[in-house]
Amino acid sequence: MSQELWSGVDEYISALLLPSDAALDGALKASQEAGLPAINVAPNQAKFLALLAQIQGARRILEVGTLGGYSAIWLARALPADGRLITLEQDPKHAQVAQHNLEHAGVAGLVQIRVGRAIDSLAALVNEGALPFDFVFIDADKQSIPEYFQWSLKLTRPGSVIVVDNVVRRGAVLDDRSADVNVRGVRRFNELVAKTSSVSATALQTVGSKGHDGFALIRVLGQA
Repeated sequence: MSQELWSGVDEYISALLLPSDAALDGALKASQEAGLPAINVAPNQAKFLALLAQIQGARRILEVGTLGGYSAIWLARALPADGRLITLEQDPKHAQVAQHNLEHAGVAGLVQIRVGRAIDSLAALVNEGALPFDFVFIDADKQSIPEYFQWSLKLTRPGSVIVVDNVVRRGAVLDDRSADVNVRGVRRFNELVAKTSSVSATALQTVGSKGHDGFALIRVLGQA
């Protein structure tokens, strides 16, 4: 098994099931030209997220980690006309690129980008008494995933769905002695989820154009 094979399968799937889209292609191009890191979710994974949000019937979506807005476009398109997506981004440059991409995709009216540390933005949402979110996607700095998860529990309701990306780390999650802050963050998150009685969760490994990784799928059962 090789990265070349995994990428080839992703390309095959995308060619069949994801027709070319000017707004999405443009978002990736604009992000690249602006020098943003190429760490956005793969197209087939992005559509998977959008389908999950639609299956959930999500009207309010929270995203932690905007980058160039690629996944935000997918999630915004999954919303009904009166839906709302709030996406959190620490880097002002990234947020500026994302805003442009959202406008170009015609979904900016459904999306609010909040700029600043995600922890601060999550706390602010709680303090503001934000209505519960139906769907949460966490794809930001991995060392803080446990805290993002805990705040997300305060911002959801029974029946809400939380998806967390990059929880396998090319298998490094097995190393309980790892000094990598990302691996340590993911391991803390996994252990926290296992101890949280108010959720039901699983995690899946994935391989593809983004390498060997995986995501956690969590359903909120009750208030934390």
